[in-house]
Amino acid sequence: MERTNTTAFKFFSLGGSNEVGRSCHILQYKGKTVMLDAGIHPAYQGLASLPFYDEFDLSKIDILLISHFHLDHAASLPYVMQRTNFQGRVFMTHPTKAIYRWLLRDFVRVTSIGSSSSSMGTKDEGLFSDEDLVDSFDKIETVDYHSTVDVNGIKFTAFHAGHVLGAAMFQIEIAGLRVLFTGDYSREVDRHLNSAEIPPLSSNVLIVESTFGTATHEPRLNRERKLTQLVHSTVMRGGRVLLPVFALGRAQEIMLILDEYWSQHADELGGGQVPIFYASNLAKKCMSVFQTYVNMMNDDIRKKFRDSQTNPFIFKNISYLRNLEDFQDFGPSVMLASPGMLQSGLSRDLLERWCPEDKNLVLITGYSIEGTMAKFIMLEPDTIPSINNPEITIPRRCQVEEISFAAHVDFQENLEFIEKISAPNIILVHGEANPMGRLKSALLSNFASLKGTENEVHVFNPRNCVEVDLEFQGVKVAKAVGNIVNEIYKEESINIKEEAAVKIEPIKEEKEEDLDSGSGKDSDDVDEHKDVVVSGILVSDDKNFELDFLSLSDLREHHPDLSTTILRERQSVRVDCKKELIYWHILQMFGEAEVLQDDDKVTNQEPKFKREENNDRINNGKLILQIMGDIKLTIINTLAVLEWTQDLMNDTVADSIIAILMNVDSAPASIKLSSHSCDDHDHNNVELYEESEIDEVARAKQISRLFKEQFGDSFTLLLNKEDCASNGDTISGVITIGKNTAKIDFNNMKIVECNSNPLKGRVESLLNIGGNLVTPLC
Repeated sequence: MERTNTTAFKFFSLGGSNEVGRSCHILQYKGKTVMLDAGIHPAYQGLASLPFYDEFDLSKIDILLISHFHLDHAASLPYVMQRTNFQGRVFMTHPTKAIYRWLLRDFVRVTSIGSSSSSMGTKDEGLFSDEDLVDSFDKIETVDYHSTVDVNGIKFTAFHAGHVLGAAMFQIEIAGLRVLFTGDYSREVDRHLNSAEIPPLSSNVLIVESTFGTATHEPRLNRERKLTQLVHSTVMRGGRVLLPVFALGRAQEIMLILDEYWSQHADELGGGQVPIFYASNLAKKCMSVFQTYVNMMNDDIRKKFRDSQTNPFIFKNISYLRNLEDFQDFGPSVMLASPGMLQSGLSRDLLERWCPEDKNLVLITGYSIEGTMAKFIMLEPDTIPSINNPEITIPRRCQVEEISFAAHVDFQENLEFIEKISAPNIILVHGEANPMGRLKSALLSNFASLKGTENEVHVFNPRNCVEVDLEFQGVKVAKAVGNIVNEIYKEESINIKEEAAVKIEPIKEEKEEDLDSGSGKDSDDVDEHKDVVVSGILVSDDKNFELDFLSLSDLREHHPDLSTTILRERQSVRVDCKKELIYWHILQMFGEAEVLQDDDKVTNQEPKFKREENNDRINNGKLILQIMGDIKLTIINTLAVLEWTQDLMNDTVADSIIAILMNVDSAPASIKLSSHSCDDHDHNNVELYEESEIDEVARAKQISRLFKEQFGDSFTLLLNKEDCASNGDTISGVITIGKNTAKIDFNNMKIVECNSNPLKGRVESLLNIGGNLVTPLC
């Protein structure tokens, strides 16, 4: 049987919900906490650009997973690691870490965050320093794609996301619950990256980006053709083309397109006639990373690299520009410059220089976040503010076009991916409020046929700092280890295995059905399916959410950190009868009882411990009996104390003894025994009755018939044997059961010899019953 328990899963966004930028999400389940990404918002500066870290205690976080190196997903990581109480571990892929250090250094230098003056004229305190960046870099751990990492019960696996080099989606598993976080992902095969993967295991929760909402992309070939035509026509009329791009990611994709086009149109554009520049020293430094991890790219790039033995990212028609001072701005040219949002740096300087001329072109190829200059200029304003002095405006006469090469899924790609994942709970992130709301409505409409069924799909689009609670029923699964595995398979007569997974409820019972799959028994054979009953203990590891089912003897071997405690039970009962009567009832119930101490000699046995001679009250002495090996009964005066080690068998036996103690004085056998005179009572002879007036031989024969009925052929009646103390004819009997024998003197109603206590008790009972039967009524 399976036991289910309901536990709440919590999702909490510190940024990136109903907005694009400062992505940061918190997952909590079974006492574990995971943070996903730690970005900044490109539209804001200083502390205002950070996720809402004050709304959550970062010291609770066990692990932090960074999906990729873009600023809106990773730029506040040094702040989290060095300026907060965060104490967890940080993981990202190898390419992400390789680019992370260069990108963040450039971020500190180029952007206004940490060094520039704010609009209020005051200096912003730096979010983090180069020293913080170096220290954080040393603490970051790397993971490989498709390898599963286990951190104190949190298991996660990285899969290709396709967005940029090194981008990963993470499938996280905690106590059987699986959550898939896509980060930014693309299902489109481009010129250098693979598309996002479908994890082989299902997920209970899908956290998916909603950047483009319900919008759809043009076919890729159409976008490439439109891009090259716009660039070509602009430079042919003597204009300049500005392409604001992220330093790494889509920039390399567009450079591959332009470099190929320039080579195909060398007569018109090549040979330096129309130069292409990439104004990013950072990108030049990071090109070695792209060359190093070329095997993580698509087949086309790997084939080119393998066949030509040259780096596909060493461009023939593109030059790197360190700074604008080295740029001779004469004639037409094409410039790829970062940052992609035009909020500062080289791209903003070139925009202000070129936007007054109508022959120039600003071509937006990435996603533009609300509040940035890239989003503002797409509205084609008449003027734009100067970055150095916002009070000065610059006329805008240049053309503005948008061709999206942003590596984000459109609606159709997103929907197909969501359907393949088949998660019953979908949480939308990384999208502006309106596109995200439209996507939620479209998804609910798509899955409307499942509403009200057990497969109903729930879609959530929470705002920042609004918690999402989901209830999940988990199944407790235990793994049998140690000798208990041998016990299970021994019962089924199959080969012993080292480990077996078993589902348990109750804890000490397990069903294994049809383990012998090779048996060719008929389906109606009652022996084909047998219940295997095993006893053991269930050990739970709360850190790793593992359950082990094992025998007590294996506890120290498999769980040396655990210690055992033995519980001793104790019960006291008041009794109003003699010890002899209690002892007789104990023997009737259990056959024998070991006498540890018998001060009053009521058992006619030699005790293990001698009577303490410290008083003369012989009838108030102590009687201590050991019953069934582990249960000790102590009787002093009218108080009976029962002690035993707690387990299922001992508890049952103890309950039986307590029942005897509470009812011994009123039991019918007790009344019959105590109704006879005990004036001449002799414990040594067990002679309970006086000689009757009937003939002794006839009486003895009648009693011997009882023994014949009771013991059958094991009983032999002996007549005229002169080995008793009495004169004349004697009647005796011998009982032989295996190695146990008992010799009885029927004349004197006593046992001559017996080597078995259980047999002796049985014989005494029959002599007692026989004496009562032959006693005359008057």
